[in-house]
Amino acid sequence: MSAFYISAAHKSSGKTTLSIGLAKAIRDRGLKIRTFKKGPDYIDPIWLRQASAQDCHNLDFFTSGREHILSLFRDLRRDSDVTLVEGNMGLFDGLSLDGSDSNAAMARLLDLPVVLVVDCSGTSRGIAPLLLGYRDFDPKLRYAGVILNKVAGPRHESKMRAMIREYTDFRVLGAVPRNNDIQVTERHLGLIPGNEMGDQAEGVIELLARQAADHIDIDALLEASVKEQAAADSDINQTERTCPSPDLRIAIARDTAFGFYYPGDLQRFAELGAELVAFDALNDNRLPASIDGLFIGGGFPETQVEALSANQSLLRDIRQSIRQGLPSYAECGGLMYLSRDLMQAGTAWPLCNVIPASVVMSRKPQGRGYVILEPRPDHPWYRGRTRPGDIHAHEFHYSSLQYLSSDLNYGYAIKRGTGIDGMNDGIIRHNLVASYTHLRSTDLHSWVDDFVSFTREALTDS
Repeated sequence: MSAFYISAAHKSSGKTTLSIGLAKAIRDRGLKIRTFKKGPDYIDPIWLRQASAQDCHNLDFFTSGREHILSLFRDLRRDSDVTLVEGNMGLFDGLSLDGSDSNAAMARLLDLPVVLVVDCSGTSRGIAPLLLGYRDFDPKLRYAGVILNKVAGPRHESKMRAMIREYTDFRVLGAVPRNNDIQVTERHLGLIPGNEMGDQAEGVIELLARQAADHIDIDALLEASVKEQAAADSDINQTERTCPSPDLRIAIARDTAFGFYYPGDLQRFAELGAELVAFDALNDNRLPASIDGLFIGGGFPETQVEALSANQSLLRDIRQSIRQGLPSYAECGGLMYLSRDLMQAGTAWPLCNVIPASVVMSRKPQGRGYVILEPRPDHPWYRGRTRPGDIHAHEFHYSSLQYLSSDLNYGYAIKRGTGIDGMNDGIIRHNLVASYTHLRSTDLHSWVDDFVSFTREALTDS
C-alpha cells in the first residue's frame, strides 16, 4: 500500500490539477485509489471523485477532532492500493501561528510523506534554498520527493534537477512542463466544478492523466510512499456499517446548479433511515412524490439562473411545499435559490420567493472562511430539545442578501464569520432553515442527526 500527501510551497502551484491527473493515471494502472482533501472544500473533491471513481472525503481540523480524522482516514483507505491526500494552500499555512492546523500537521497526524509541488515559473537556482528551508523548518516531516511544475523547457528542467542534486537530498519525482493547452477554467472558489462540465470533465481528466503519466515517475512515487498498514488501520470497522430500511424520503437537489455535498453527510442520512431522492432544479417540474423533507445544498445557481428562473412549475411547488410546513434545509446556493430574486447584469431573475430578500452578486467575497455559530432558542431543530454548543463550520460566497424584510427570524448568532449580516445566519421560515454557512456532520456536531430528528418529529405531529 502506498500513501502520500500532495502539498505545495504556496497556493496556485498546480497541485490540484496534478492530483487529479495522478489519481486517474494510478487508477488506469488497475490500482484502487482513495483520495482525500484537506479543508472544507467541495470543488476539488468533485474532480478527485471523478478521477478516482471513489468518493473523496474531507479532512479538516476546524470542523472535526483529530481522532475523528484518523478514524475516517483509516476506515476509508483500508481496502485501497493507493491513498492520495491533497492539501490546501501552502504546506505550512493554516490559521494557527504554531502550525497545529497546517498541512504539515495533517501529514504528521496521518504519518504520510509529503510530495512537494513547486511552481518553477521564474526560478532556477533558487529551488535549492527553497527546498532546504522547507526541510529545516520542520525536521520531523518526511518527504517522498518533489514534483517540478510549470517547467519552461528541457534546459530549465536540466538546471533545476542539477541544483537539487547538488545541494539537497530531495528526490525529483517528475518535471511537468508548462502547457497552455491544458486548462481547467477557474472560478472564485477555485476550479469550475466537474458536475457543471458534463462530458467535458472526462476529457479534461484524461488529458491530465496523460500529462501525469508522461512527466511523473509514478513507479518512483509509489515506491517512495510505501506504507505498511498498521494494526489500527486493518482492525477498524471490519464490520460494514448497515443502514436501516428507510422510513423517510428527503428530496435533494443534484444538478449542475447544486452539487456541494459532503459524502459523509449523505452517508449519515442513510445510516439514520432517510432516503435521499434526487431532483433536477433546472429540468424537473415538481419535487419528487411523497417526500418528508427537502435539502438544497450549495453550488453556483448564479451560473444557471436563467434556467432555474424559467422552471416556474418547480419554483411554485417548492414555495407551496415550504409554506405548508415541509421540513427544509438550504445552505448558500440553496439559500440564494429560495430567495425572491437574483440580481445579475441588470436583470432581476425571479426565484422561489420563500425568503423575502434579493440576492446581489459582488466581485469580491462577501463572506469567506471558517464560521462559529451559536444556535438560538427559536431554531426549529432544537425546540424542546437541548441546543448544541458552538458549531464550527465555513462559508464562501460572493453574494449577499439585500432588501431584507425587517421581521426575519434567525436560528444562529454569528460568533465568527459573516453569515447573512455579520450578526445572524439561518433564516427561519415555517419549517425551513436557510443559511450562508455550510455545515458538516462530524464528531463535533452532526447537523444531519438534528435535521432528520426534526423531520421525523414533524411527520409524527402532522
